[in-house]
Amino acid sequence: MKKKTLKTRMQRLLILHFAFLILHSVSAAEVKLPPQPWHLADIWWTFENPTTNFERLEVDVTVDRDVPASCNLYVSPCGIAKINDLDFYGGLQSNINGWANATNQTRVHPGKGAIFSRWSNDKQTPVGLENVRVAGPDCLVESAGYEGEFASVRRPFPWTKGTYTYQIVKAQTEIANGQTNTWFTCCVKDPAGAVHEIGSLRFEGATFTFWARHAAFVEVYSTEKIPISDIPQVKVTFGYPRINGQLPKLNSARVVHPAAGEQSGAPDAATTVADGTNVVVTLGSIFQRDAKDRKHALDLRMPANWP
Repeated sequence: MKKKTLKTRMQRLLILHFAFLILHSVSAAEVKLPPQPWHLADIWWTFENPTTNFERLEVDVTVDRDVPASCNLYVSPCGIAKINDLDFYGGLQSNINGWANATNQTRVHPGKGAIFSRWSNDKQTPVGLENVRVAGPDCLVESAGYEGEFASVRRPFPWTKGTYTYQIVKAQTEIANGQTNTWFTCCVKDPAGAVHEIGSLRFEGATFTFWARHAAFVEVYSTEKIPISDIPQVKVTFGYPRINGQLPKLNSARVVHPAAGEQSGAPDAATTVADGTNVVVTLGSIFQRDAKDRKHALDLRMPANWP
């Protein structure tokens, strides 16, 4: 009887143990993550002054390894920029998508590429595709309002690991129907030094002032092709922004890791540090971040000179 009782108790303990493990795994699996897109890190540079007569923006970005096609990673050296109160942004995406042209609005997904987008002044007035100029027949376009009214050009570009320079360059100014507008062209310089034109967007005006700030971000996003993307293991390094070929004097730099419930809130899966004149974002496994580390200053140094 004693042996049977002991055996029964052991069986019960094993059952309870496995039940605990099952319940624990279910609760872990049911942890609710915020919807994508996830801004894993937002970097902000604040300069002492705006830049008048804006003509060129350049930001170097280094990706330390190839990013698998199974992930939707957006590395944005131009997370947001403002000229004459007009916002634009862009960068490298592991899975670009968009319309083949203005008449064929079937969404296509050609893989890796670069993107350049702008919004209207009030985010409510549509920006038509007459404000978009493609750089080749493989370019994609879009004009929509699901993130505020914007227009965009995207082009396939098979980026891998290495250092790239994301460029926005002022092009020709034109006057038509009493309106003065200026085209800005997006290019990406690859690690070998070759420059790849992505496309151009038209902005209202002839002369432009670049605001006294700049931003970059690293994002994991959702597409029809990959509705829920994994977070890749990767290290992204952003260089110091160059405006009109110059280094604007730094006032401060900081990082924000948006939390769930905030705009583009994300799980904690990125660490961000200053490394001399650069900002390094490392993506990895999800962890629990201390609240005081969610938003903090970066001890960034200005480059002594460039080039």
